[in-house]
Amino acid sequence: MDHHAYRHALAEHLEGAELPFAHEEFAARLARVRAAMCNAGLEALLLTDPSDIYYLTGYHTFEVSVHTALVVSADRRVLQVPSIETGPAVVTAAVDEILGYRWEGIDEVIAPLAETLSPFQSIGLDLFGAGLRFGVIRELQARLGADHFRDDGGALLDAIRIVKTPAELDCLHESARITSAGLAAAEAIIVPGVTDNEVAAEGARAMLAAGSEFMSLQPIVTSGRRISIIHVNHKRRVIGRDEPVFLEFGSAFQRYTAPMMRTAVAGRASREMQAVRDLCRDLYEALRTEMRPGNSFDDAARAAEAVLAPQADRLFFSGVFGYAVGAQFPPSWVEGSGYIARGQEREFSADMVFHLPLCLRLPGQWGIGLSDTVRVTPNGGEALTDNDWRLHERESGEA
Repeated sequence: MDHHAYRHALAEHLEGAELPFAHEEFAARLARVRAAMCNAGLEALLLTDPSDIYYLTGYHTFEVSVHTALVVSADRRVLQVPSIETGPAVVTAAVDEILGYRWEGIDEVIAPLAETLSPFQSIGLDLFGAGLRFGVIRELQARLGADHFRDDGGALLDAIRIVKTPAELDCLHESARITSAGLAAAEAIIVPGVTDNEVAAEGARAMLAAGSEFMSLQPIVTSGRRISIIHVNHKRRVIGRDEPVFLEFGSAFQRYTAPMMRTAVAGRASREMQAVRDLCRDLYEALRTEMRPGNSFDDAARAAEAVLAPQADRLFFSGVFGYAVGAQFPPSWVEGSGYIARGQEREFSADMVFHLPLCLRLPGQWGIGLSDTVRVTPNGGEALTDNDWRLHERESGEA
């Protein structure tokens, strides 16, 4: 049985069996996207980012490294997948047509995709998105003409995805619950002498047991001096007495992630650690106050920078006070549709959702990180996660 026969046989029994949302949810999303396409003068979108494809069809798989494409026009959604992804396409996606190609035959991608796109004179692309292979777009442009393609497809979709629907907010609330369970379980085993791997393993176990799917980013655990190095992870290190332990977790529920950071101390926190914790909390409150419709992302970043300014030369901060989150796939839970940072002039709208990753690092010594995932409301930012913004001191495994 080849993948074409497999698709039809599977569809008889399981077509749409694991669609993550009701058809009405996808219809509403499509209506917004198609209206935006019409306003922009686009006849079609060619999407290759796994999360964009998921947003408009429900299609999901853990294998996101292979070429997959979605063509959205005024009346059709055509999904192109490799043969090994035939099953997920049938079971999870709401589309009008599935185009399969042999996994090992990437050269089979071009002809059917070009034929699908050939009726359209203006096709939107996301040139900065994941999955758009140079070889594919080069061949499509050679066959159809480079002037048929425009680079504004990504911005069009980002402007819609960044504002969450009620169904998406429900998923983010559920992810927040699961994330919290993982952090609580991980914190509970932190004492001098355990390894960062053991802490990460306990957090992962708890999140999976509580209902998480495969996560877009694995649990992050570092301790002591290693916290001061941004974006390293657990590496069999034994946690020492009175060392801080940094935790950043994000479960996945229907691919939606509400991340959270906490920092515990394997013993007693120093006065300086507590002072940095206080600064993290002050940054958080400044951001939440500014996260209301009408204010820009830049406004919020400037307010936070004013709080950080007295310590800005001593403590390292990434420069991004928040990033949009939603449905994502490995290797990251960052949605990429918006950032709270200097120079970002987009304005907040109700029901945008951001993770506020407030980790301050003292180079070569330690760092303190705390965060919540926050929804924009008319009254400011409202936390979806349940951080208590404390440094939990743990000396002997006490609850």
